[in-house]
Amino acid sequence: MQIWVDADACPNTVKEILFRAATRTGVVLTLVANHFLRTPPSPLIRAQQVEGGFDVADDFIVEQCAAGDLVVTADIPLAASVMKKGGHALNPRGEFYTDDNIRERVAMRNFMDQMRASGVQTGGPPALNDRDKKKFANALDSFLARHRN
Repeated sequence: MQIWVDADACPNTVKEILFRAATRTGVVLTLVANHFLRTPPSPLIRAQQVEGGFDVADDFIVEQCAAGDLVVTADIPLAASVMKKGGHALNPRGEFYTDDNIRERVAMRNFMDQMRASGVQTGGPPALNDRDKKKFANALDSFLARHRN
């Protein structure tokens, strides 16, 4: 089991939680982005830079991840693709994507895309707060306790 991170938009505080978890548990962590990433020196923590372009990092993650792997992402289509491969997807707010909630989130994402395309300013999600960070850390720890080899 490995952890993959859609690192282009992943908050730094979430990356720090992931760095500590990889070191503590011995699980390999790979951050994927289309720009250079600075990571702590560790044989368990890797940074993979991919070419720029729409969904290049997402496509790389889907291609490389295996059933049972964990992918950290806020990207709903990426989460859906990972789940189709038998992987697990966790967003930076500590919520796992499930078969039940992914359909709802895809529908909401498509609706918001339509709103933005028609000129409505929808804004982005609120900034991560301390409760979100704690929820993420707890969800990650619980997952790793259940799925580590």
